Amino acid sequence: RGARAPTPPYLYSIISMFTAAVTDGEAKDFFETAAMLITLILLGKYLEASAKTRTSDAITKLMNLAPMQAVLLRKEDKGGNCVQWEQLIDAKLAQRGDILKVYPGSTVPADGIVVFGESYVDESMITGESRPVLKKVPDGVIGGTMNSNGVIHIKATHVGSDTSLAQIVRLVESAQMAKAPIQAFADNVSSVFVPVVVCLALVTFAIWYAVGVTVGLPPEWNITDVFSFSLLKGIAVLVIACPCALGLATPTAVMVGTGVGAANGILIKGGDALERAHNVSVVVFDKTGTLTLGTPSVVGHQVFGSATLESFLRGAASAEMGSQHPLASAVLAYCEGLLAHKTGLEIDCSAKDEEGLRAYALRERLGIQSATGHVEIPGQGIKCHVGLALVAVGNRKLMENEGVELSGRAVQYLTETHCRARTCVMVAIQGELVGALAISDPIKPESAGVVAALNQMRIECHLMTGDNWGTAKAIAEELGIAHVDAEMSPAGKAARVRELQQGVRVRYREGKPHVVAMVGDGTNDSPALAASDVGIAIGAGTDVAVEAADFVLIRNNLEDMLTSIDLSRKTFNRIRMNYVWAMGYNFLGIPIAAGALYPLFRISLPPWMAGGAMAFSSISVVLSSLALRGYRRPKSVLKDNSLKYLTVESSGRMAQE
Repeated sequence: RGARAPTPPYLYSIISMFTAAVTDGEAKDFFETAAMLITLILLGKYLEASAKTRTSDAITKLMNLAPMQAVLLRKEDKGGNCVQWEQLIDAKLAQRGDILKVYPGSTVPADGIVVFGESYVDESMITGESRPVLKKVPDGVIGGTMNSNGVIHIKATHVGSDTSLAQIVRLVESAQMAKAPIQAFADNVSSVFVPVVVCLALVTFAIWYAVGVTVGLPPEWNITDVFSFSLLKGIAVLVIACPCALGLATPTAVMVGTGVGAANGILIKGGDALERAHNVSVVVFDKTGTLTLGTPSVVGHQVFGSATLESFLRGAASAEMGSQHPLASAVLAYCEGLLAHKTGLEIDCSAKDEEGLRAYALRERLGIQSATGHVEIPGQGIKCHVGLALVAVGNRKLMENEGVELSGRAVQYLTETHCRARTCVMVAIQGELVGALAISDPIKPESAGVVAALNQMRIECHLMTGDNWGTAKAIAEELGIAHVDAEMSPAGKAARVRELQQGVRVRYREGKPHVVAMVGDGTNDSPALAASDVGIAIGAGTDVAVEAADFVLIRNNLEDMLTSIDLSRKTFNRIRMNYVWAMGYNFLGIPIAAGALYPLFRISLPPWMAGGAMAFSSISVVLSSLALRGYRRPKSVLKDNSLKYLTVESSGRMAQE
């Protein structure tokens, strides 16, 4: 539409020139108006394009992190001697399994694990973590991060397009291309905007020309050519009305917002996720790995009945060998360590599989057998056969379902464990309870402050976990979470999320349905993440959880969840401001261009000034979106006084649906 604005004055000038040549009269032309309009429109488009490129700076910065070269370590057998030598290669040629050497001050060329040396690595470009992180054997490193002070050797696990950096770039690119639902408003307005403006321009010309010809314009206006005067007013209306600003209001803000999120270690999957997140009224937390550190350890055990300690430990270890549950590794390590102590074996219980701890030969020496027929029951535990014996390892619900009778001593131990906010894992062999393990998973330092901050933001907090009621209530009471659901299966979590979505915000926004955000990190959280309005996955979690989420927190830090909600609110407020500016500009500009102020104040906008105003409107919206680049994340809950606002709700108010 803007590019067609110079056409009327140009055509009129051509016709006027030929008419004057034929009739030997005087020509009235507007060639300078057409030229000025073209100049201003092109200048405006250039400035707009320059400003828009700055909205995608986040992608450019991320892509620049990718290293160009890598140092490949090779080994060669020469005369019976193993010789190791280095080769400088293009980083794109690195293969999975290659051993790469990373010097101090150089960029890590690929995702991998440290196999030699230790050093501090600056991950701020990827995770937003400001402090360098110590990396040693066998820690993981992220391609594109900066090695600070030591030489390390890494074994490449993900290269090329499979690296975390490449996936982040793809995710940010797709997010910036995705439309927010509010964009539909601008699209609908723009679809009718052009024909309406053309009609307004014709009406403006017709009214001024009709008045000038029939009634006449006041002599003090010094208007000698009514047609030219009317034509300029119509052209000014055509030029100044601009739907471009409306079209830029949402996508530019979304591009900047997603880029800012990526710079702060938060990956946002599109404008629709941003729009939903700004209105969150309920946040549902998973427990293990979300509110807690996710590194559980066994802190005690108890043997029941006539069972021996060795049979109890071997049964639990054999069953947990085939489990992928977060608690399984803790149980297995504890049982192995205690059995090794009993048998007099000196082993390193923190060693990895490849270093021989859990090799078959060593397990055989400890009396740990390979189990068969594993059946994992979500939210309950695991069943399998160890030799000819049926072994069940899990919570109280699993024991009840298997018909295992709990003695008074077992119930007492279970109650005491739950009161200490610990998880009790019971072990039954052939239908008889032989023992129980107490597992503790420390609460993250920032969890209490995050919950307190959400309460201040008038966001309702819920805790949903597959763990027992006693542990869940104890943790919820410590953190100040008033609503608890425990002993839930993955399907039960998703169903509970849907129930919350059907609720109404009676307390704060009466009449509006809840917008539910789910925060989790495990595979068992993925159904709830997908069912929620806003799924927030901890980046340290499983690939399934990350895939199901709308927001991915690269760092394993709950404070980033607060930043996600705050950033979405700031971005959406900026979108609203852009729309107010774009609509207000047209509502004010069109009447002035049409000459509404001319009769009283002699104020008018010639077409070239209208063209400049049109260009400025688009540029101003882009610059408004770019202001988001100055975003500052909320203060750390570990550094401010938010903890003093923490109010612990009594257990009597906890929901036990």
